[in-house]
Amino acid sequence: MAAQVEIYTWSTCPFCLRAKSLLKNKGVDFTEYVIDGDEEARDKMAKRANGGRSVPQIFINDQHIGGCDDIHALDAQGKLDPLLA
Repeated sequence: MAAQVEIYTWSTCPFCLRAKSLLKNKGVDFTEYVIDGDEEARDKMAKRANGGRSVPQIFINDQHIGGCDDIHALDAQGKLDPLLA
């Protein structure tokens, strides 16, 4: 069974684009929540992300992963693929 991946983004955010590119290159399907200027959606995201208000915020199987640097660090350490399996 594939992991459930969710990512909160802004449409013009370069870090969001970079994180989505990593997921796409790995062939991962994900649900994207584009929250441009939507404070209500940002508040909901922040509650899930332990107060994190920057984008992207990434979740794998409801586990908060963090942002762009965090997901790339997991990949570099060889820890991302097991989470996605």
